[in-house]
Amino acid sequence: MQMLLQKYPDFLPPFTANMLGLDLDSLLIPGNRQGQGIKMFIHDYMPLKDSAEMMYKSFDEETREIEKGLQFVKYYFPNYKIPQSVITFIAPINANFETSFGVQGDVITTHSFGIGLQLHMEKDFSFYKSREGMEEYPEFLSINFDKEHIPVNCMRNVVDDLFPSGVKGRPLIEQMVERGRRMYLLTRFLPHTPEYICMGYTKKQMEDAENNEAVIWDLFLNNNLLNKTDENIVHNYIGESPKTPELGEGAPGNIGTFSGLQIVKKFMKLYPETKPEDLMQKSPREIYEMSKYKPRI
Repeated sequence: MQMLLQKYPDFLPPFTANMLGLDLDSLLIPGNRQGQGIKMFIHDYMPLKDSAEMMYKSFDEETREIEKGLQFVKYYFPNYKIPQSVITFIAPINANFETSFGVQGDVITTHSFGIGLQLHMEKDFSFYKSREGMEEYPEFLSINFDKEHIPVNCMRNVVDDLFPSGVKGRPLIEQMVERGRRMYLLTRFLPHTPEYICMGYTKKQMEDAENNEAVIWDLFLNNNLLNKTDENIVHNYIGESPKTPELGEGAPGNIGTFSGLQIVKKFMKLYPETKPEDLMQKSPREIYEMSKYKPRI
């Protein structure tokens, strides 16, 4: 453990504490009982480690995509201190982290990105299809547990690092725009990544949402939802969920973020000189009102 600490000084402490639930200081004491926890973890997750090594014989391509994203981060935010390394790891399958975009297994530290390969084994991985796996990660989540979402998750962490979210409890429209501008910023960092991947949708879900943009907006208007603050109502439309029942069985969840993104796009079309940093500093309500967003059927 001492050698690992020397190699990963800013990663190992949060890994042992937040992912393994173990105390690093105790682990560094020879013969400490917490060492048994490490041994059990290694034994239980060796098959997953072997599968990950087969799938990721090289991590060069994923690292290149992350570096491409960081070039855009540096372009838009030259003073931001970008992580200098990429660390892959295997953590317990239920080790995940809530970001403003949703749940993921990848983290960011002061100096590195940490990629939890246990949540990047592709959608048909046996555990994701098991009863235990489906209970932990329903299919609408596990369909995104692939290689393509590695750079996406890294840039999501950068967005949150740059702009910690602070609109919880605000009216739905403000939370929609807040989520929408975060998604917009993510697409600026990853301009060559399809937007549906950034959204966590399938290609068809994104196409259907775009084709029904006005219908989706009418849902919010006709039900007087925009100024609702009840979190039970808000959660129906922003955040990860399998569907939006009011729009039909095939309509994806997180539809409020989709509409929020369209509002931000409309705003940027009207005010193209707006820099990303200025966009993120404006109030969500102001962005909405200035966008004059009114999609037509």
